[in-house]
Amino acid sequence: MTDPIGSEPLHRPPGRRRFMAALASSLLAVPLAAEAQHAGKVHKVGLLSPPPGAYVTAFEDSLRQLGYVRGSNIVFEASFMRGKPELLPAAVAELLRLNVDVIVTGPNTFIEAAKKATTSIPIVMVYGNDPVGRGYISSLARPGGNITGLTWDPSPEIFGKHVELLAEVSPRLSRIGGIVDPASLEEAAWTAAEGAAKRRRITLLNMQVGTESDLPKAFTLIVGERASAVMIFGGPYLWSLRAQIAALAKNNVLPTIYLYREGPDAGGLISYGTSLIDNWRRAASYVDKILTGIKPADLPVEQPTRFELVINLKTAKALGLTIPPSLLARADQVIE
Repeated sequence: MTDPIGSEPLHRPPGRRRFMAALASSLLAVPLAAEAQHAGKVHKVGLLSPPPGAYVTAFEDSLRQLGYVRGSNIVFEASFMRGKPELLPAAVAELLRLNVDVIVTGPNTFIEAAKKATTSIPIVMVYGNDPVGRGYISSLARPGGNITGLTWDPSPEIFGKHVELLAEVSPRLSRIGGIVDPASLEEAAWTAAEGAAKRRRITLLNMQVGTESDLPKAFTLIVGERASAVMIFGGPYLWSLRAQIAALAKNNVLPTIYLYREGPDAGGLISYGTSLIDNWRRAASYVDKILTGIKPADLPVEQPTRFELVINLKTAKALGLTIPPSLLARADQVIE
């Protein structure tokens, strides 16, 4: 599978950057017992290239329910980069310089950068992909080392499901344009999607998008190859282009499917996958356990157990598509 989240630019104002000032405040009350449990020490949580506010706010809210009060017994240090791999080592180095107690980050690209930089500071994955195969951990049950957290999807087979969903929406589908970021694409994900496509006698076209200028070219090729649907394989960079992809797809009357609900939210047609915001909420429990003394090596890595199907009916109408009632009935959310 691929990595779903983008990043922000590296920025270092004078003195220590306190990300807590940038986080949205919340009125959730903290149980007195939980608050007392963590009194006495101010913990530093490092956020490596965190996503937009709603995700980190959900993470902070979950920590608050566990007794961590921003500005009282916990502070957040953030280091940013935006689609510039060359800035990632500097972003990690900044968190190490700030002497954080734990690093929280999402995509494999960021996990790998943190892993290279430290073997002592705990790292919590928000959505790691194939962490055993990548060598981040020894096993899901006993990670070993300094990395634990959550995976994104249990198997690349979810991409096969994407092909099936597109075929359900467009029964005469014969060609799909697969938009991939070559820096993030997992071979297993492509293999699973291509296998599902072949079983349905559908051709899956590999359209690589490594820069923003590649995107309109990819759609020109997709239209030229007479593809009638678009499948977005994800990745931090493609996540940041989700709105542009949705707009180009609408202009060319092409249904789209994403891994994350932010795709339909931005005007895409369908998404099927794990909830990103839910993973951020669940990551808070890992941070809590680590801050209370449990080693990452002893914290089993969680796999997702629930997947959400989101359909944008407004987009369907704009594309002249009728979504099958059976598919609408299975949707977790329908955007109207």
